[in-house]
Amino acid sequence: MDSSNFTTLQNLESAFGGESMANRKYLFFANVARQLGFSDLARLFKETADQETEHAFAHFELLHPELVVKDAASLTDQQRREIVSRCLSLAIEGETYEYTTMYPEFAAAAQKDRDNPAAEEFLKQAQESSDHANTFRAAAHRFGLLKFIENYHADRYTEALEVLNGGQAVSRVAGEDPQTQKWICRQCSMIYDPVVGDPDSGIAPDTPFAQIPDDWSCPICGATKKTFNPLETKVPA
Repeated sequence: MDSSNFTTLQNLESAFGGESMANRKYLFFANVARQLGFSDLARLFKETADQETEHAFAHFELLHPELVVKDAASLTDQQRREIVSRCLSLAIEGETYEYTTMYPEFAAAAQKDRDNPAAEEFLKQAQESSDHANTFRAAAHRFGLLKFIENYHADRYTEALEVLNGGQAVSRVAGEDPQTQKWICRQCSMIYDPVVGDPDSGIAPDTPFAQIPDDWSCPICGATKKTFNPLETKVPA
């Protein structure tokens, strides 16, 4: 959405928040009614909650038109990854705000009010939001790694097609410098680049493969370090 339309932007965010809250509230009411034996009322609350969800989705699509998928079949793999990566970025942003700012401030206010149950709940939610943010970061990291895997696969398929059409086979050799030698997982084709390392697994940038702890595993498929082979690169013609 055009960020210059500030008032409308704020109104859409408020409407999205209101419809989202109504959805969860009505689902809560439905659960209460169901427990008390009022199945018709429970069904009414559930139906209304579903309608509020549709309203919220409509507002969110206006807030984030880049996430609207009209024809998934027409999208390239790159476009699909960009959309999902954007979803992950927004999720990380939201969860990070919750555990770094929102819940700590709420907990501090509750402690000031001497409302210990509320303070404990806010602190618990802060920890859960932190866990959620870390999970989303790990997923985003895997998407980043998958990009290189797909590039590698596309490159090898291109070579195979050229050979099939009468071209010459491409020669490949492993690098000579262990400090920069990349390694590839035989199980999923994840490529370890020493220059980048694997910070999410505690492996700092500029860490040669030989210096990675033996208990390190592939961040994509979980394969052991022994599953990796030196990545061979093309030999200039």
